[in-house]
Amino acid sequence: MKRGHDMATQQNEAADLPLAGAFLLKPSAFEDERGAFHKIFTEPLLAGKGVSTRFSEEFVSISKKGVVRGLHYQRAEFSQARLVWCPRGKAFDVIVDLRKSSKTFGKWSSSILSGKNMHALYVPRGFAHGFLALSANTVMVYQADNAHSPQNERGIIYSDPALGIKWPAAGKVTLSGKDSKWPPFGQCEKFE
Repeated sequence: MKRGHDMATQQNEAADLPLAGAFLLKPSAFEDERGAFHKIFTEPLLAGKGVSTRFSEEFVSISKKGVVRGLHYQRAEFSQARLVWCPRGKAFDVIVDLRKSSKTFGKWSSSILSGKNMHALYVPRGFAHGFLALSANTVMVYQADNAHSPQNERGIIYSDPALGIKWPAAGKVTLSGKDSKWPPFGQCEKFE
């Protein structure tokens, strides 16, 4: 971490993920005798990655260790681009490309998001998203560019063997009733 107040010279980094349009933000970090300060993203950084979105909603979830939330998305014009980060705890975060026109259609990518690394994941529209809480009281913050629409919620069962996601869960995971009933990837709604 950088010490002092030299924020003007410190830049966030954006690392492309293997899925088209998705990237991981590595924040600028500043530490001094008072504690730490993290700048998660800047508008110019997002614009440099081709993102001109404005976030219209923000959600916070708190999960016990072993909880899987997802894989969620909203269908059609209700789709959401999201910026997701973990200010406390640790999560194995997963995205799946549901865009038929994409060269990475049907593929998944994972990232570790944590209160220690303070990385943020940009998830474009047309992706499913989910995570596994790797520690107790894992806090996840989601910013979304489109209003949540309960009647347009969709999902994919997290354990679909066709996707082959390598979840690092040793033992039983905890799912909501809704998340346990999502269809497999082959039967979920897709994007053009």
